[in-house]
Amino acid sequence: MERLFITGIGTDVGKTVASAVLTEALQADYWKPVQAGLEPTTDTGTVRRLVQNPVSKFWPERFRLQLPASPHAAAAAEGLTLQPADFQLPDTTNHLIVEGAGGLLVPLAPGFLMADLLQQFGLETVVVSRNYLGSINHTLLTVEALQLRGVRVRGLLFNGEPNPATEDFISQHTGLPIMPRLLPESNISAAVVSRYAVEFREWFRK
Repeated sequence: MERLFITGIGTDVGKTVASAVLTEALQADYWKPVQAGLEPTTDTGTVRRLVQNPVSKFWPERFRLQLPASPHAAAAAEGLTLQPADFQLPDTTNHLIVEGAGGLLVPLAPGFLMADLLQQFGLETVVVSRNYLGSINHTLLTVEALQLRGVRVRGLLFNGEPNPATEDFISQHTGLPIMPRLLPESNISAAVVSRYAVEFREWFRK
């Protein structure tokens, strides 16, 4: 049973699209513990729109915060302080995809980071990387932080325009399993997600 936490090397690297593809590939349940920013849509709403299989269940967010900001700031704006005890994994016997917010060390509250929540859940993680100036550093820092915390990386997923020199270096340096890549798409539709899901389904079967 795959129970995976999707993190990224930063903001806007493609975690939600990757989560949709993985949810479709595994016909998994999907859960976003904290949503910061509700307009024009939520990540759960996006994944639900992109996933076509009849098996996946979309669990409600534990916190839906109005402000599109770091979760600790969005929560503080509503007079809330998020606590580890606030979070429990959905009670499901299906595969489960859990999507984080921002990067691994994004704060949920003073002294409470996204990485702490991941450790609390005891999940393996998928690291989503996108090529840009500095992405090697950000990817290696993310992987090192996970390894120092004893979190197993299920796979590294490159999203966006390929950069073989960058990706080869990251792959060789980390030794991590490399998942199928996601390419730039003019429009992310359910059909596109379904097409990628076939590749990922085969990867999981290896």
